[in-house]
Amino acid sequence: MRLLDNEHNAVDLRTTPVHLGLGSRAKPVEGFAWDPEVLQAYSAAVAADGPEGRMVAIFDGDGPGDHWERHPAGDELVVCLSGSVTVTRDVDGVSDSVVLGPCEATVNPAGAWHAVDMTGPASILTVTAGLGTDHRPRTGARPTGSVGTPGPKAP
Repeated sequence: MRLLDNEHNAVDLRTTPVHLGLGSRAKPVEGFAWDPEVLQAYSAAVAADGPEGRMVAIFDGDGPGDHWERHPAGDELVVCLSGSVTVTRDVDGVSDSVVLGPCEATVNPAGAWHAVDMTGPASILTVTAGLGTDHRPRTGARPTGSVGTPGPKAP
């Protein structure tokens, strides 16, 4: 995994997310994968950006999400590119859901547990403050328990 400087070629946000960092810099993340070693390397590479760093990525799917997550370092923008998605949030014990169609977006507040369900084939674009992200297995309509895979801690 490495951050690319001055990349001028097209990148596929499904496989190569882009990190938005301090100084209004945008750097594709070559060799990114959702595994612990790569996530740790990515976190170390962008640590100097602190809570201001953001990851931009596209996710394709079909069906219910398998986990809850939260981003304590900042808000997350979720944009539906195609299909239909339902974003369910748990904010201070209160659950709410919003259904998004193409070109519609919602903001998950910093620290709010949320899950995304896709109705049929769908794609979303996310802009995420990833520092300190936590995950929990999805076992019901609301997050429960304390099992998680925390990322680096927010300051």
